[in-house]
Amino acid sequence: MGIKKFFLNNILYFIGAMVGGIGGFFYWKFVGCASGTCRITSSPLNSTVYFAMLGALTFSLLKKNTK
Repeated sequence: MGIKKFFLNNILYFIGAMVGGIGGFFYWKFVGCASGTCRITSSPLNSTVYFAMLGALTFSLLKKNTK
């Protein structure tokens, strides 16, 4: 299986991760946790990775089964 075929088969996961990561960064930037006590939103890295995973999972719901 080539890298191009792998990417095309999983494009929704990648798009979802990108959208979620961007959304997570902006959530940290504009809403975030100012006191630093929130585990997810106190750091831009944590927020971006967490929301990227949520985006990939959400976009995976749009993928059709090929069976």
